[in-house]
Amino acid sequence: MYYFRKNRYDREIASLKIMIQMYCSHKHHTTVLCDACTAIQDYALQRYQNCPYGKVKPVCSICPVHCYRLQMRVQIKKIMRLTGPRMMLHHPLKAIDHLILKKNFATKLKPREILVQK
Repeated sequence: MYYFRKNRYDREIASLKIMIQMYCSHKHHTTVLCDACTAIQDYALQRYQNCPYGKVKPVCSICPVHCYRLQMRVQIKKIMRLTGPRMMLHHPLKAIDHLILKKNFATKLKPREILVQK
């Protein structure tokens, strides 16, 4: 249960790094991050650190502010689509934590903000 003792920021950063690592090993067949995946990870971490919501940010998939450039947003969506289901098998606590956070923030957002996402 050490995982839940970390603050939310550290948990989300750890999950992001794991997902990018899983994607790279699956798609590029490497044990270390390739240059392209390293660039995506660096960009995502920089965007996360500069989030206008700060420490109380919603999960990116339901956030009303899109801070990723279009090309990077497409890349990170590919990563999430491939690794999301695999997270339930390889890292179930992190996956469940993410789903709980997403549900909690979705209920707090106004209906208009949710519609803007789609």
